[in-house]
Amino acid sequence: MFEQTFAAELAKRIGSRVEVATDNNLIEGILSTVTAELVLVIEVSSGYGPNTKLYVSVDAINFVRFPVAA
Repeated sequence: MFEQTFAAELAKRIGSRVEVATDNNLIEGILSTVTAELVLVIEVSSGYGPNTKLYVSVDAINFVRFPVAA
């Protein structure tokens, strides 16, 4: 039940810069898509390479942070 509420709150912030922490990773990028089970974060590269799309299971997320632009 918590995952549904969590996913609904994340969906309100699509397009925002986000930091998503799991047990093994800290993913930084743009929150692109949210479903009941998955979150898509696009890591924007600062170089010439392509952007990386990362799908994260909602139940694997430990915390989410929305950094404030300085």
